Parts: sequence; C-alpha cells; structure tokens
Amino acid sequence: MMSNTVIPIFSTRGDAEAFLVYPYLFNRQGEWIGFVTPQREVYSVLGVYVGQLTNDPRIFRRRSEEEHPRQKPPAAPGRIRIPSSNPLPKMMSDVPFEMIDVLQDEPERLHTLDSGEFRPDMD
Repeated sequence: MMSNTVIPIFSTRGDAEAFLVYPYLFNRQGEWIGFVTPQREVYSVLGVYVGQLTNDPRIFRRRSEEEHPRQKPPAAPGRIRIPSSNPLPKMMSDVPFEMIDVLQDEPERLHTLDSGEFRPDMD
C-alpha cells in the first residue's frame, strides 16, 4: 500500500533530488525511478540494487558493493505531484570514502522505465 506522505531525499549538496512515497521513489518531475524495501534497500524500477537509504535521508552505496539479487519491482505507480517547497535538509555528515552518494555521483542508477542501461533491448 502506498503512503500519502512525500519525503524529500537529498543529495549531499542539500538538494532534494528524489521523493519517497513509500515504497516508491520519484524524480523531480514526479516520474517513478525506484522503490525502497522495508530494510531500506533502494532498487531501480528494473529491480537492480542501487544502495541504502540513510537517516539523513540520502541514498548511499559502497564503492565495492557486493552483488545483490535482483528484486521484483512492485506494480508501477502513476506520476505524483511534487511539493512546490521542501523542508531544508538536516546538517549532513560527510560521505565516508568507502561510500558513494548515489543521487549526487551516480544519478543514472535511478532512471525511469523508458530509459537506463539495464533496460531490455528492443527487437
């Protein structure tokens, strides 16, 4: 069941780059880009592991991440209306060297259904 609460997900720069309406993640245009498990693991719309949702809230992944099994994505939601203003982010800690801020350094990991390098080829 989808929550109604829209939670901004920040990059380390302090910009709201994604929005969580549990369990779905959306981009700034309101398009679906991923989902979050109850264990706070973040997956792309294709079920590919992206990283971990932190308490800040940000999405981090280890530089040398072990393989995670692909997950079956939930049914695709419709677009959402993004709030016109967001709360300011909390003071964020530095990103440890072994971690990558996905929304800042690897935003291509969270893409829409009609894009992305792991999308099946067209025949």
